[in-house]
Amino acid sequence: DKVKNPFVGNEKAAIAGQKLYKQFCAICHGKKGKGDGVAGMALKPRPSNFTKGIVQKQSDGAIYWKIIEGKAPMASYKATLKEEQLWQLVNYIRVLKGKK
Repeated sequence: DKVKNPFVGNEKAAIAGQKLYKQFCAICHGKKGKGDGVAGMALKPRPSNFTKGIVQKQSDGAIYWKIIEGKAPMASYKATLKEEQLWQLVNYIRVLKGKK
């Protein structure tokens, strides 16, 4: 929770995060972040719905930590993505708030 997002409010980071999201996350979390991706349908627990308050109320640091550490069935991305890319994903997840 105490880790601060160095790209908070950075629109370019969110745009870069959207590209990463499509590549790494949409298959499970869905195109709009609702946890309804094709690969996520068979997972238990189901992927998080990023548009909901339960996710959006979390700190940027908490979301960042979940991406780097993962928790079965979600993979860890600390060896796959650079720190900047991880924060870009956090910024894009913020954009998904309230999407329909």
